[in-house]
Amino acid sequence: MGRLVPAVTRALDVLELFLLSDGTLSAPEVTRRLQLPRTTVHELLTTLAARSYLVTVPEQPGRYRLGVRTYQLGSRYAEQLDLAAEGQQVAREVAETCGETVHVAILEDADVIYIAKVDSTHAVRMVSAAGRRLPAHCTSVGKLLLAALPDRELDARLDGRELTGMTPNSITDATELRSALDIVRERGIAVEHRESNPDVSCVAAPVRDRSGRIVAALSISVPVIRWTEQREEELAALAAGGAEALSARLGHHTRGK
Repeated sequence: MGRLVPAVTRALDVLELFLLSDGTLSAPEVTRRLQLPRTTVHELLTTLAARSYLVTVPEQPGRYRLGVRTYQLGSRYAEQLDLAAEGQQVAREVAETCGETVHVAILEDADVIYIAKVDSTHAVRMVSAAGRRLPAHCTSVGKLLLAALPDRELDARLDGRELTGMTPNSITDATELRSALDIVRERGIAVEHRESNPDVSCVAAPVRDRSGRIVAALSISVPVIRWTEQREEELAALAAGGAEALSARLGHHTRGK
């Protein structure tokens, strides 16, 4: 690894401060947070502003906010992202940690489509495939994605639609489904017990894009012979961590981290 350039590192440190702020910073605030000399901070801010990475705030003299150049770079990065490829990489990392089957899925109409999958390392495992389509109401990823929809959009997707079951445990009543979605919203994760496969339980967490919108879900599927309440808690935390990692790859930033 080559030597890091101190001036570039400091400039990036300045830009990254804006990820943790309310959107604007003054030179004294930057000086205090980075523990740099005032002259150095002034030079950094002046240089970044000259290159449009920062701009001064007209109505707040002495304060800066991110400039158009940072937006242009972020947009170019977003253009190069491939949700399926990024999801496959994160799914592989999660699967290596837990040894179970991991999926990433998106919502289309009232169904989910699995766009990434990594198999369990166990002999007894879930049989599925990337590209498979299932009714959203029967899966943990689907319930999570349905729960993320605005009420009007959820109504449009569900009203008049027959909720066909895949197993005896599938939710087939619209009122029951809406109650289940309320629970998903409260918990921030979705759980499915043998609703799409009579031998499998799953837990799913939300994947967000750079705007914070939920665009996919990451799930961990486990045969019921390996499912316990304690295991559910462990896998829920792991799914949430994986979904957060994938969200970060898509440009989502969690304030305070």
